[in-house]
Amino acid sequence: MFTKISDFAAYWKTLSGSTEKILEALSDQSLGQSVSDGHRNIGRIAWHIATTIPEMSGRTGLKIDGPKADAPLPKTAKEIKDGYSAVAKSLLEQIEKDWSDETLQQEDDMYGESWKRGLTLRILGDHEVHHRGQLTVLIRQAGLKVPGVFGPSKEEWATYGAPPPEI
Repeated sequence: MFTKISDFAAYWKTLSGSTEKILEALSDQSLGQSVSDGHRNIGRIAWHIATTIPEMSGRTGLKIDGPKADAPLPKTAKEIKDGYSAVAKSLLEQIEKDWSDETLQQEDDMYGESWKRGLTLRILGDHEVHHRGQLTVLIRQAGLKVPGVFGPSKEEWATYGAPPPEI
């Protein structure tokens, strides 16, 4: 749970930057890639990450600029990335402008439970990281280069002058 706006801001800048890196790896052709029939594809997961920001933060009273929670799935990878970038930027701007450290202790009705806003922000980040993991698997299945986020991906080890990890 976050107790300081400055801690969330530092976290969010890193998190959203990493998410943008993953979204930049997508191609329009990759958007339909899914693990199997009946599961979300790359486009749907990526857009879910973007639209969860206004949906979840809206429950705290924030009014986020950019695509809304019910916005239709875009047709291009660029539209998805641009939509995500807009809502991620707006979230941080709104929090830094309208909230204080004390605001993070306020509770809101979140899906039938009462969550402190500092917890909501942590869960929002956890949600994003969870779906980014799904995207990296699907990106590799789609034949695209997986960008490293928490360290180099298999394809990036050569950049560091090291062989990729053993398989």
